[in-house]
Amino acid sequence: MAGSSKGEGRIGLLNGFAAYGMWGLVPLFWPLLKPAGAVEILAHRMVWSLFFVAAALLVVRRWAWAGELLRQPRRLGLVVIAAAVITVNWGVYIWAVNSGHVVEASLGYFINPLVTIAMGVLILKERLRPVQWAAVGVGLAAVLVLTVGYGRPPWISLCLAFSFATYGLVKKKVNLGGVESLAAETAIQFLPALAYLLWLSAHGGATFASEGAGHAALLASTGVVTALPLVCFGAAAIRVPLSTLGLLQYLAPVFQFLLGVVYFGEEMPAERWAGFGLVWLALVLLTADAWRSARRPKTSAEVPQVPQVPSAAVDV
Repeated sequence: MAGSSKGEGRIGLLNGFAAYGMWGLVPLFWPLLKPAGAVEILAHRMVWSLFFVAAALLVVRRWAWAGELLRQPRRLGLVVIAAAVITVNWGVYIWAVNSGHVVEASLGYFINPLVTIAMGVLILKERLRPVQWAAVGVGLAAVLVLTVGYGRPPWISLCLAFSFATYGLVKKKVNLGGVESLAAETAIQFLPALAYLLWLSAHGGATFASEGAGHAALLASTGVVTALPLVCFGAAAIRVPLSTLGLLQYLAPVFQFLLGVVYFGEEMPAERWAGFGLVWLALVLLTADAWRSARRPKTSAEVPQVPQVPSAAVDV
């Protein structure tokens, strides 16, 4: 039994590394889809993601949730909100990467745990411990420093962080599995996305049929790029502790940051290094506090200590 448990744990870790590794390396993929614009890429992602996850659900014969969801208008309404919010998140991220803002996009996912905590306090009236307050304060200071460094507020980072934190908050109330949630959300996105692609094609602006078979295949593969990491994440989530997933989630923005600086050659003046340093300090405080809290009995008044990636971590 112990050997089996260790084997499952290793499989879980491998899947976790695979999921966050793919999310971290995805900035290499979106530029391959040029000359398609960000909105066209986004629309293809919605359409092909639905085909991919629908096929996966057909294979495993897991459709009972769909009927239940359709009979619950409130949950269905929340799925519509989740679909709208993740549309904003996906679109901003694709545009940011293809416009040379990979580093700023990575910042959004570094500060996402801090934004999640802040929303928990403001919306859910959750209580924070002193170290958590300190982490949020350091995070706010980081945003101010980065505002000086960029000469403007880091709007891309803030948009990505707040949209994904909102997505997580809504999904917590929907309570659907990752693949099922992606299927429901892309089903809602499908008709508007398809209508846009047809309109774009009718006006001569679509690249799907005009840039060759390779380009068309890459656009179609956006469904695989969206769903495959999610499948790996689901396999990891049932095999490794949530605290481990909470640490693994930082792999994606670390990879994105390194790609932005090293591969894409984006500038990092001293002010930006200082701002990122403060963000990383806030995350160290948050993580250390979470580990310390995990070692002692919890009370019902305490906030979940490591903000976890929502069950459908499909932000990038």
